[in-house]
Formats: sequence, C-alpha cells, structure tokens
Amino acid sequence: MNAPAKFDGLEVGYDIPALPGMAEADIQTPALVLDLDALERNITKMGELAAKMGVRHRVHGKMHKSVDVALLQEKLGNSCGVCCQKVSEAEVFARGGIKDVLVSNQVRDPAKIDRLARLPKLGARTLVCVDDLANVADLSEAATRHGTEIECLVEIDCGAGRCGVTTTPEVVEIAQAINAASGLKFSGIQAYQGAMQHMDSYDDRRAKIDIAVAMVRDAVDALKALGLDCDIVGGGGTGSYYFEGASGVYNELQCGSYAFMDADYGRILDKDGKRIDDGEWENALFILTSVMSHAKADLAVVDAGLKAQSVDSGLPVVFGRDDVTYAKCSDEHGVISDPQAVLKVNDKLRLVPGHCDPTCNVHDWYVGVRGGKVEVVWPISARGKAF
Repeated sequence: MNAPAKFDGLEVGYDIPALPGMAEADIQTPALVLDLDALERNITKMGELAAKMGVRHRVHGKMHKSVDVALLQEKLGNSCGVCCQKVSEAEVFARGGIKDVLVSNQVRDPAKIDRLARLPKLGARTLVCVDDLANVADLSEAATRHGTEIECLVEIDCGAGRCGVTTTPEVVEIAQAINAASGLKFSGIQAYQGAMQHMDSYDDRRAKIDIAVAMVRDAVDALKALGLDCDIVGGGGTGSYYFEGASGVYNELQCGSYAFMDADYGRILDKDGKRIDDGEWENALFILTSVMSHAKADLAVVDAGLKAQSVDSGLPVVFGRDDVTYAKCSDEHGVISDPQAVLKVNDKLRLVPGHCDPTCNVHDWYVGVRGGKVEVVWPISARGKAF
C-alpha cells in the first residue's frame, strides 16, 4: 500500500476500506467508490438546470445518506435543503449542519413525533408530510409541548399509490386544520409521482406527470382562493424533473439518484431516445470488487455478492467493459461471465449497482477517487437509519 495502514485509530481492511493518498488499486473490496469529477459535474449540472427553470432543488438525502454529499450539493448545486424519509435520517442531517430538512413521509408513532418536534432545536427548519387530520392534532401537541414549530406539507397521491390524499377537498380540509393548529405552519404541498420514474419511455413518463400536474394545480388554486399560499409545491425525480420544473406549478424539485446514477435509472430514455446515462448524467457511484477465484476457465468469481448491494432492480453492470458480464450472485460471491478468460485473480472491476439507494445503505464508507488516487473517505452518516 502507498499510505499508512492506520490513521486516527482506523485501520485499513478492518475499520475502513481506504485512506486518502492511497492508489485506487489498493482499496480494500468490496467498497463503494465515488468518481469525484463525475459527481461534481452531476451536482453542478442539476443546480444549473433548476436555476434555469426558476425552481429550487431540495436534494433527496435518502439516496446517499451522507452529510458530506449533502454539503457538496449545497456548495456546488445550490440546494435549498434536503428531504429524507425517516426522522432518524433527518436528525443526522440536522446535526451535520443542514439547515432545512423535510421528512417527505408521514410520521405517526408518538415517540417519532416527539423526536420530530425537537428537531428545530438543532437549528434546522423542520418540515413533514401529512395526509390525515388525526396526525395534525398529534403534531400540534408535540410542537406546542416543546415550544417549536413544525411546518407541514399536505401530501397528494398523484399516482404512486402510496401515501397521500387524492382529492382537492381533502387537501383543503387538512391544510385548514394545519393552519389553525398551534405549533404548526402550513407550508404547501408534496406531490411526488414515484411510480413512473423508471418507465423507459419519455412520452409515457410525461403522460403520467400531466395527470399529476393537473391534480396539483387544482389543489393550489383552491388553497389560494382561501388565502392559503404554498411556499413549497414539491416533487420531481431524476426521471421527471424537467416536467415538474417546467410546469409552472411545482417550485421545488426533489431529485436524488441523478448525483450517483445506477443501472436501473440509466436505461430510461430522454426526449431524443437516448439512455440518460449516455450524456444527461454520468455514473459516479461504483461498487469496487476484486476477482477472488478463476478456477473455471470461463467464469471469474468476485467478492461483491448480495451483501454488498441490492439487486431488487436488477444485477449490476460491469462499467466500461463489454468483454465480461456480471451473471449472478449469492451472499458473498458474484459470478462474472468471462468467456475469453481475460480476468486474473485480484483484478478489480467497477460495478454500476442496479439500485443505488439500498446499495449505499449496506456500506459504511464512500471512497472518493480522483485521477486514480483516493482523495477523501466519507462516512455514510445515516447508514442504517430506518426508524
């Protein structure tokens, strides 16, 4: 290795996969590697696109679960804050210095509501989604008890089939209750169409978003007629941000995967019929893996199996090569089809994960690489925060 084996009490291979200054070839595998140049270009580009469309970008922290990445998105992409899915994630980002945090989900358990109500004491603007009148009373009680303010977005189910109300009268009823409640502030609408993000066809995605935009516009107009303005009309993902951003209704995007990209998102098509990982966004996240066996002439076995990634959206793709293919995996092993026997034991491959979000959640560290050298090692700060 080209760097000390220990630093600040952390030992490579035991506690941490690499240290700054090491060669990429010396990173212990399997490990999550970030191409810092590609990451920075992705972040900067999304910030510029949001500014051009005249909307804010609230980055989705559930994707990377990293304070360091969120701060980079704030610096290079001019993000206005983060959204996340769990109170525990929100706590990590607030403690890490993010000053505007939205839990883009419902919080119903009394203990979690209590923690949410204490979050503003960490210095962060605190927002949450609501789709039930009973939740308004519970949030109000906790915020009043702690002397804090929780801002609330009424969530609309605009096609995802998960949380959220489906009619404008329901939106109005909940918004009015929030507006009248002690300790709460009505701040707008959450309307994320998650079910269409991975539809291959650009036109199919647009058709789904047109329905969502119509629902949201109707609700915003009804609220405005009652004197309730929406500071936030949020939604939009990596597969649809251009639709919401140009809608004239949404004013805040919530993209996540654009920064890292993965194999599942990469295959969807842009307006010109090109894959979005072929020009629109770059692959910046990789699982670095090593060949551990080549006992069979046409198969190489690597050390990145199921425990190093999520395959719910498909197997990973070997990056930058068409001579070998990731064929299958078990707990500890990945099998690479190598018909020409080009790989050797201890060769390293970069894999593009099928689904970045749950893959990141099973690792402790990001190893940031530039020019073949390790530049930074960042903890995955909210890794495992699922409550």
